[in-house]
Amino acid sequence: MKNISVGAMETKETKEKKEKVPRQKMPEQDPKKRIHNFEEVPIGYSEETAIIEAKRCIQCKKPGCVGGCPVDVKIPEFIKEISEGRFIEAALKLKETNGLPAVCGRVCPQEDQCEKECVLGKKGEPVAVGRLERFAADYERNSGKISIPPQVKSNGKKIAVAGAGPAGLTIAGDLVKLGYEVTIYEALHKSGGVLVYGIPEFRLPKAIVEAEVEYLKKLGVKIETNFVIGRTKTIDELFTEGFNAVFIGVGAGAPVFMNIPGENLSGIYSANEYLTRSNLMKAYLFPEYDTPIVRGKKVAVVGGGNVAMDSVRTALRLGAERAMIIYRRTEVEMPARKEEVHHAQEEGVEFLMLHNPVEYIGNEAGWVTGMKCIKMELGEPDASGRRSPVPIKGSEFVIDVDTVVVAVGTMANPIVPATTAGLEINKKGYILTKDESGLTSREGIYAGGDIVTGSATVILAMGAGRKAANAIHEYLSKK
Repeated sequence: MKNISVGAMETKETKEKKEKVPRQKMPEQDPKKRIHNFEEVPIGYSEETAIIEAKRCIQCKKPGCVGGCPVDVKIPEFIKEISEGRFIEAALKLKETNGLPAVCGRVCPQEDQCEKECVLGKKGEPVAVGRLERFAADYERNSGKISIPPQVKSNGKKIAVAGAGPAGLTIAGDLVKLGYEVTIYEALHKSGGVLVYGIPEFRLPKAIVEAEVEYLKKLGVKIETNFVIGRTKTIDELFTEGFNAVFIGVGAGAPVFMNIPGENLSGIYSANEYLTRSNLMKAYLFPEYDTPIVRGKKVAVVGGGNVAMDSVRTALRLGAERAMIIYRRTEVEMPARKEEVHHAQEEGVEFLMLHNPVEYIGNEAGWVTGMKCIKMELGEPDASGRRSPVPIKGSEFVIDVDTVVVAVGTMANPIVPATTAGLEINKKGYILTKDESGLTSREGIYAGGDIVTGSATVILAMGAGRKAANAIHEYLSKK
């Protein structure tokens, strides 16, 4: 019989005990009520619930959850603080590596990252890392006890950041803490990038984004809005003005359409335009804001990602009587978060799986009235590993619609590469980088986020910003 130390026995017993405590559910708005408002769906943990959930963490000596986080959040450490009722300290621990914890706690796919590596998840349910992150960040903000670290003495070096999205905000926060003078140039009139124009209020309240941005400003980050890099000024002009390095984090916001007959009919929108009108331009607050937006009764959204879920759930809240997802694969292959799909299903969204539009039909006024779809079946896996959809001949039929939102992806905006000599891009227009540092083909120019990877997640863009910050610091320290 093997000898087992008392410590090992205690660890085993502790683990088994904590596995028996169920993962704490997040209270949510009732689906029947929430489809008539834009208020946030999950309500958040109470202090008592947060402590119960935090105590489920077994404080691994080699925590896999940290390795699964693109921004290296000290997960066991901030959770321990919550478990012992030190909520402000938990928020401070989070902010050591994550400048946007309230955002990440809401929109990051923790189930595919940190929570996926949780030991408790091997046999049961993982610790709710994202929900605890949200709790700590919200507690600090609501307490009014947000502490601002003392500004570091300037090292005299200046960094320009193109784009105030997740990647740009992250790199700015990291570099300003190291003594750099950082200025973000944002094309829109609000900072936040996809956080403000793409993600709806019911999933990420804009007041939270504004609070996170204000925190960065108090750290010393300067932000200039309504400033289009490549039009207002080029990157080379920024260098001549004394900037020592530039980071490009402009995202990939150019819309993609399917190029099928009838796609130019009125009532057919890109998800970019549809969500920007509702979110950034506040159409959802009509009549307080008079931004024009179509309020269709029979709305079809083409696509299966988070943007498609955001679009179809927005359509419901704008008054759609029938809101549909048209997706050419099955639910198993959908890239959207399971939580978002679940919320959409609860709210009454119809899912037409293994369907693909092939033509749009319009009336004499040029408005879309029908979507001709063809049924699909799954064939062999494609380059991404997902099984390729194959059309079934003769299976076409028409769905009555008055509004269509196309959410099949985005592409890179060409302005920055077109106005920056020597900046290499790939055939799709995305900026090429040499490695994870984000270094481009031009010395002193770095890039990260969707403008490099194509459409991805908020947290991956933040991770790219963090790695580029380290690379820029190393580069300028040697210079």
